[in-house]
Amino acid sequence: MVIESMELINYRNYKSLQLDFSPGTNIFYGDNAQGKTNALEAVYVCATTKSHRGSKDREIIRFGQEESHIKLQVRREDVSYRIDMHLKKNKNKGIAINGIPIRKASELFGIANVVFFSPEDLNIIKNGPSERRRFLDLELCQINKLYVHSLINYNKIIVQRNKLLKDLPFHPEYEETLEIWDQQLTAFGSKVIQERQQFIRKLNDMIGEIHGSLTGKKEHLELKYEPNVEPEGFLAALKQTREQDKKQKTTGTGPHRDDMSFLVNQIDIRKFGSQGQQRSAALSLKLSEIELVKQLISDYPILLLDDVLSELDSSRQNHLLNSIRHIQTMITCTGLDDFVGHRFPIDRIFKVAEGTIFKEN
Repeated sequence: MVIESMELINYRNYKSLQLDFSPGTNIFYGDNAQGKTNALEAVYVCATTKSHRGSKDREIIRFGQEESHIKLQVRREDVSYRIDMHLKKNKNKGIAINGIPIRKASELFGIANVVFFSPEDLNIIKNGPSERRRFLDLELCQINKLYVHSLINYNKIIVQRNKLLKDLPFHPEYEETLEIWDQQLTAFGSKVIQERQQFIRKLNDMIGEIHGSLTGKKEHLELKYEPNVEPEGFLAALKQTREQDKKQKTTGTGPHRDDMSFLVNQIDIRKFGSQGQQRSAALSLKLSEIELVKQLISDYPILLLDDVLSELDSSRQNHLLNSIRHIQTMITCTGLDDFVGHRFPIDRIFKVAEGTIFKEN
């Protein structure tokens, strides 16, 4: 799987841009705030429909414009796909595959699988639970359409149930409809929980060995899923906490409150780990994600590394670079010294300056 080319119109600080990529390593270098991350973000948005930053479509469109256009040319198993995406300020985005509009964004998933690794990901362990849930959702949505369907419906029902809870003081007669929402919530929510359980179980099958290699076999890393509620007890828990939900006017039970922990030699490094341990675990998590995608789709994903090398020490840099030599990779950095020092093969170099990208080789 490779991305062959990308075109941008009115995307962030790019008025117009056309790039052809190498199937190997593509380096984007330049000073900060020139648009390096924006180029990688555009790839991610076109592959997943979402920004890794959590930005809304209207925030991505170039200032003063009403819409933005991204086009990716993807080759997968010798089959070519053209993804066209229009981002609009006040309307839903439009997506077409090979010139044919799609009705649901989920139809896009699986054409281009991407793994994004940024400095923010190094904080996934010490940050709040919402960061770890976001990681689960972003990765699962790319590889599991059942999960996409369940998550979308679960989130819709949560919004409706919370609206009902806020309306109850003014319309107490609506309370009997809570039973219907609760049944739907548990039906979709239970599937979300089960798919997350399976995903973490599969990650655990490979993360221990990857982390052991990274730490010289001194540490064993294990992920532990911490569901807010088990599927079989979900409906009963909603009934038990109904009065509390009515007082707080929000739903307090369900997978939207899930978390996961990172255990190194059985110690929770979320609470007791050093910054070095947390960064090693985050790196192992991303490398495991790459291997899991390879296992599930029989092909490697495209790797997007956004200024991560500057945040890692030399041993972790070496481990990361040695692990990705066989993957199409797009890397942003402020200079090329790191790669020269590591004798890392660079297939294509782009210099980024003031919203313009120049190919140097």
